Amino acid sequence: MRIGHGFDVHRLTEGRKLILGGVEIPFERGLDGHSDADVLVHALMDALLGAAAQRDIGVLFPDTDPRYKGISSMLLLEEVMRILREKGFRVGNVDVTVLAQRPKLKAFIPQMCKNLAQAMNVSADRVNVKATTEEGLGFTGSGEGIACHAVCLLEE
Repeated sequence: MRIGHGFDVHRLTEGRKLILGGVEIPFERGLDGHSDADVLVHALMDALLGAAAQRDIGVLFPDTDPRYKGISSMLLLEEVMRILREKGFRVGNVDVTVLAQRPKLKAFIPQMCKNLAQAMNVSADRVNVKATTEEGLGFTGSGEGIACHAVCLLEE
């Protein structure tokens, strides 16, 4: 078994959709980034890649490559899973924590879990997503951005 940890953060900005876990969340701002900036999926991919000692998403999907401009992070997750399968890994479980003062995410979490489970080809009981605020502290607490931590267990 191998354990991986991923972390990502993106600034909230005007004129972008807010996508988390492959779900479009109704909100007045979205996350800034080269792809769809799905901070949840980015942290998860880095956890998965880290557990497999396969570097990180910045190496695999650089923001200097126009192929990834505006791309769905769920498509990138599918590519990460292809790489992991080729290396002989399968997902044991994943646990993700989103740090966001707003919007409230509780109603969207079941769909996020379903999306992630489908992309990783695992049962939904192997995927956990939770959200927390930072009680108004720091950049996430002030509403400047959203951050995400992810941990995973890979089995060989």
